[in-house]
Amino acid sequence: MDNLLQIPDKLFFPCPLCGERLEVRQSKKQKPYVVCDRCGVQLFVRSQSGVRLLERLVAEAEARNLWERQAALEKDYYKKCPKCGKGFWVAEKLIATSFFDGSFIGYRCPDKECNAIIPPTEER
Repeated sequence: MDNLLQIPDKLFFPCPLCGERLEVRQSKKQKPYVVCDRCGVQLFVRSQSGVRLLERLVAEAEARNLWERQAALEKDYYKKCPKCGKGFWVAEKLIATSFFDGSFIGYRCPDKECNAIIPPTEER
């Protein structure tokens, strides 16, 4: 595989916090780095072994079509509260069930002051 920094096409790597697709950039010292404007993460790779590992991960992300898979997951598991507007990933602790029969009714907004229940989306 060519050196990551010698490839003219844009390469991307997911943010380790929010999963945003980040362009891999090159520092003044010819080292790869990414910056996420969404959550403020800056990731600099300084050692040669780290650069080689990043090259492999970037190649795997493209080969496995990580970006489309992530978009599909986000569609199914990332919700936005219609009441307060807070976005969140669904989690078992946020499941809301009916008091009467225990059936699933949606997800509780994680904002403690909101108390909204987000109903499930229709099955595909």
